[in-house]
Amino acid sequence: MMQKQSICRYLYILTFSSLVFSSQFVFAQADTTANDTTAKKVKKKEIAGHQLSLGTDFYHPIIHNFLTDRYAYEIAADYYFKNEYYLVAEGGWGGSNVNYPDLVYKTTNNFLRFGFNKSILTRDRPNDWDMMFIGLRVAYADIVRSHSTYEVIDSLWGTSKGSDTISHRFQAIWAEVTGGVRVELVKGLTIGWNIRGKFLMNGRYFKNYAPLFIAGFGKGDKDAVFDFNMYVSYAIRWDRKSLKPIDIKAPGKTDQPNK
Repeated sequence: MMQKQSICRYLYILTFSSLVFSSQFVFAQADTTANDTTAKKVKKKEIAGHQLSLGTDFYHPIIHNFLTDRYAYEIAADYYFKNEYYLVAEGGWGGSNVNYPDLVYKTTNNFLRFGFNKSILTRDRPNDWDMMFIGLRVAYADIVRSHSTYEVIDSLWGTSKGSDTISHRFQAIWAEVTGGVRVELVKGLTIGWNIRGKFLMNGRYFKNYAPLFIAGFGKGDKDAVFDFNMYVSYAIRWDRKSLKPIDIKAPGKTDQPNK
């Protein structure tokens, strides 16, 4: 009886061990197949062509049409680099007119921004140029503040007037984080919007002469602002040229004519 129990136990252990070994072998084969498939994966080919997009912001001119104390105009260009990265250059000009009862002056400035956008949408075909993106910018503005007149009202000494006959010139430097959407209405014609977080890097430099408005940035007395743009653009596109393989011949060998 004991011998039969021992035989049954050994058979049970042998059967269980065989099942475990078989399952491990199957999983090992599956892992090998997966690794082979991964190893055979080829680097994704760049399917998109070249694109140069030129556009202008139409949001700020509309808004500033209702604000008589400031104005701004902006143009933008971006070039598709690769891997859904776009190199971006933006620039413009504008100014403000301060006409308070106790302070009068004007400012003008131009600005430049450079950076990139990264599309976070998957491109499903070469001519798919719709995009949702995030991006970064660095920006610079050259600002001129005109001479000013001011009025000081004091309950004891009365009202006194004065003027600053010297104009002031200074620079603003800031960084931007941006995100937005751009869609193609018809071939080449696109429309889109950007929302921007802007962070002034050298605000203390002109704290005493902070302008009411800096075109390209926003309120001159703020170190951080949010802004919004709406662009209409036209895209110029051309295909990528595929390089033909070069036949490199071994030294000393020449082509023999066919007999």
